[in-house]
Amino acid sequence: MTQKFPDKKILVVDDDPDVLTAVTTALTETGASIHTATDGNSAVSKAEELQPNLVILDIMLPGKSGFLVLEKMRQGKPRGQGPRVIMITGNAGKRHRQYAEALGVDAYLTKPFRMEQLVETAERLLAK
Repeated sequence: MTQKFPDKKILVVDDDPDVLTAVTTALTETGASIHTATDGNSAVSKAEELQPNLVILDIMLPGKSGFLVLEKMRQGKPRGQGPRVIMITGNAGKRHRQYAEALGVDAYLTKPFRMEQLVETAERLLAK
């Protein structure tokens, strides 16, 4: 299989080790370098340090919520600048989705989701 994005960086942020493993394993086929964080504070630090092209971001995190992480990553940047963000959550409510969209999220997936859907979304966003 051709690795499509060997020059890209993905940051995966989730406090559930099983989700983190499944997502990072699924994303290896993109060819991007994959980095992880398990809480909101380390997610902000790693995003600043790595300048990833894509962030897969859980909403419910220890330290800082995914919303606060997203706000920090978008702070002071024009809309559309900075990493692409796929927010993932177990909350199916519309208010969370609307808030994420207002903060500038690029895609929003509700758990459980098909890994193929996540990989396709990631590849689409990395290609932009």
